[in-house]
Amino acid sequence: MSPNNNNSTIQSSIMFSTTMQQQFMLRALAISHKALPKCQPNPPVGCVLVTNNEIIAEGFTQEIGHNHAEIEALKAYSSDMSDSIVGAMSDVIAYVTLEPCAFIGRTPACANAIIESGIKHVIVAMLDPDARNSGKGISILEKAGITVEVGLCHQQVSRFLSPYLNKSYPLS
Repeated sequence: MSPNNNNSTIQSSIMFSTTMQQQFMLRALAISHKALPKCQPNPPVGCVLVTNNEIIAEGFTQEIGHNHAEIEALKAYSSDMSDSIVGAMSDVIAYVTLEPCAFIGRTPACANAIIESGIKHVIVAMLDPDARNSGKGISILEKAGITVEVGLCHQQVSRFLSPYLNKSYPLS
């Protein structure tokens, strides 16, 4: 095989991978719309869990005080599995439209739930500008040894999510 053909094959593989990743994030964005209006004042977030380039579970933010998107996706996956999900999750990639929360409010911190699940790779479209989070979720995941990528489909996700961000009210 000539060097040009080999380079072309590598570039095709990279483009295919990026295109697949974009499709998974855009699916997470599509299902995030289902969260409205019940999730408010929380933002409408979507999450898909993927292994072997196949979606195995998805979730979106529920009404206030109930599960966030990541927890819903983890629950959807675990309900389909008869064994513990922890060992099976190391090959799963979580695609999340907004940075997983790092704080405990009305619900547990999603970053901790991802760690406990055994997922080792998370792709996030955008950071959460909420001062209670704002990079802290990413930091918690990385400190736990999870590979985190930020920015996939940022423009599309930001265009949808921006009107809903920074609307949550503090707990009393």
